[in-house]
Amino acid sequence: MTHDATSDMPSRRQLRRTLRQRRRGLSAAQRRQAARLLSQRLRRLPEVKRARRVALYLPNDGEIDPRPLIDWFRRRGAHVYLPVLRPLSDNRLWFVHYHASTPMRTNRFSIPEPCTRHGAHHARRLPAWALDLVLMPLVGFDASGNRLGMGGGFYDRTFAFRRLRRPHPCLIGLAHDCQYVERLPAADWDIPLDAIVSDARVVRPTRT
Repeated sequence: MTHDATSDMPSRRQLRRTLRQRRRGLSAAQRRQAARLLSQRLRRLPEVKRARRVALYLPNDGEIDPRPLIDWFRRRGAHVYLPVLRPLSDNRLWFVHYHASTPMRTNRFSIPEPCTRHGAHHARRLPAWALDLVLMPLVGFDASGNRLGMGGGFYDRTFAFRRLRRPHPCLIGLAHDCQYVERLPAADWDIPLDAIVSDARVVRPTRT
């Protein structure tokens, strides 16, 4: 099922609520299947194959799960990083090296993230510009590559430099295919993505 976000001009907040409910309504079996299909599609992409410093996320609120890729990346010699919220006054993300024994904490949005109070992990913090590939969660997307996030703007602020320093790092948005809409209004502050991948399709944005 698809939805035309411009036919009735819902607010981004209303559309965000609808799409979040849609992905949360998926069964555990559907989520596992979606994660498997997502992993297969991503592993075929050349920008994913060549990445050596990769940021991804731990799924929350029904987000599609990229974790099946972690071992695959490591077998290829890539390092995996997770986003960490910086202080509220900054509203940007850090990226911290992640492995099975990484100490974790819950951030102010109840999302698990690496604990940066440990000195060893503080030393393995990576700035956004040093990444090769970033896999980020989306709330909605359309065929033109327009996207809808959670509304906090953390990724947009963190990668604002991409407007001047393309094409590094490669930014790929991830979503369940049930989060696809026919047309999604773009916001001026949205940082363009290089691709959007769901369990059923790969979208290459057409807008510049």
